[in-house]
Amino acid sequence: MQKRKLGKSNLEVSALGLGCMGMSFSYDPIPDKQEMIALLRAAVERGVTFFDTAEAYGPFKNEELLGEALSPFHGQIVIATKFGFDIHPDGSRGEGLNSRPEHIKQVAEASLKRLKIDAIDLFYQHRVDLNVPIEDVAGAVKELIQEGKVKHFGLSEAAPKTIRRAHAVQPVTAVQSEYSLWTRNPEAEVLSTLEELGIGLVPYSPLGRGFLTGKMNENTKFDSTDFRSALPRFAPEALKANQALIDLLIRIAGQKKATPAQIALAWLLAQKPWIVPIPGTTKLHRLEENIGAAAIELTADDLREIESAAAKIKVQGARYPESLEKITGR
Repeated sequence: MQKRKLGKSNLEVSALGLGCMGMSFSYDPIPDKQEMIALLRAAVERGVTFFDTAEAYGPFKNEELLGEALSPFHGQIVIATKFGFDIHPDGSRGEGLNSRPEHIKQVAEASLKRLKIDAIDLFYQHRVDLNVPIEDVAGAVKELIQEGKVKHFGLSEAAPKTIRRAHAVQPVTAVQSEYSLWTRNPEAEVLSTLEELGIGLVPYSPLGRGFLTGKMNENTKFDSTDFRSALPRFAPEALKANQALIDLLIRIAGQKKATPAQIALAWLLAQKPWIVPIPGTTKLHRLEENIGAAAIELTADDLREIESAAAKIKVQGARYPESLEKITGR
């Protein structure tokens, strides 16, 4: 697979990474651990070098999974993980966020052990904590970088002013934000800020949590343990209204002899050379389908056609419930 550099940093990764959250968290049913180990290793064999996890996924189970599965490949791959939620060492959750410098350092030490690595390649703040100045957060990660425990600093779902303030203390290598054909918020201000500062963008949920694969409709039912059951955008009326986006992807996919998911990913890759999407999956055939998107060339005419059609479609439904929406874009 082709490689890309995240912004002006020297962090080079596969053009498509792998979001690992669903391998042990959020979606129902939770897959078999041995099957996920095999899938992670299959991803490496197929050229994926960028893997995304977080202490919050489980908590801890996802990092432990990657630690076990990917230990034979150290030196060949990049693992990104995250800090920022108030999670106690026993896995119980406190109240909301915690990006106090001493907590960040505790999380780093614990993540290193679970991941079985000597240094965290990319350490994101999972969500901006308004109780801790971002300069203090960046300063704490800077110290971890100086100690050799972290290589690169990242932010997730941060607003442009926060990105600038953090970057002034410790250069930010990548910002992770939800970005896809049905969530285009970063286009308002974040993309231009990242381009100016030389920071990479890592879109999570680039397939709209499965919606952009074209495998859902208004009759799709989610188990109560499935994260999507609480998301307004996955309510039946929203799924029905947003089907127009799928119709667009199906049309373009037909022209390119591709799948809707591949077109959705190829569209993201075509936006900027420093964008690296991290689609998640728990199935080998989906992994191979997603990887295939990196080989699809969308021409300027293709992109104009997609843009023109997408501009006429108003996506229905908030992407998060109000309680979660409040801690994004700060």
